[in-house]
Amino acid sequence: QVQLVESGGGLVQPGGSLRLSCAASGIIFSSYAMAWYRQAPGKQRELVAEITSGGRTNYADSVKGRFTLSRDNAKNTVYLQMNSLKPEDTAVYYCNAGVYITDYMPVYWGQGTQVTVSS
Repeated sequence: QVQLVESGGGLVQPGGSLRLSCAASGIIFSSYAMAWYRQAPGKQRELVAEITSGGRTNYADSVKGRFTLSRDNAKNTVYLQMNSLKPEDTAVYYCNAGVYITDYMPVYWGQGTQVTVSS
């Protein structure tokens, strides 16, 4: 049974930081690309950042320079370090494990964790 369990969400003031974690089980973690998506109320789910099995990263323009995605294959975990948070970063953040065909294709999803940026 595949499980992706997110943690680290919460309420933070603008300009603050949070680190999201996603622990995977039931998959050969090192073989999968991993990514974070987010969905704000009334908006479509969007890709935030992705990391290949080899550690190469790609970020949405809206988070470049503020967010850092990393992975620890020994712990089957990915981390999303979010700095200089803005109110528009408020969303439910979803971890997923996926593969690359022509583009990144998510295969397994976590349950999501809420991030709220507000004063």
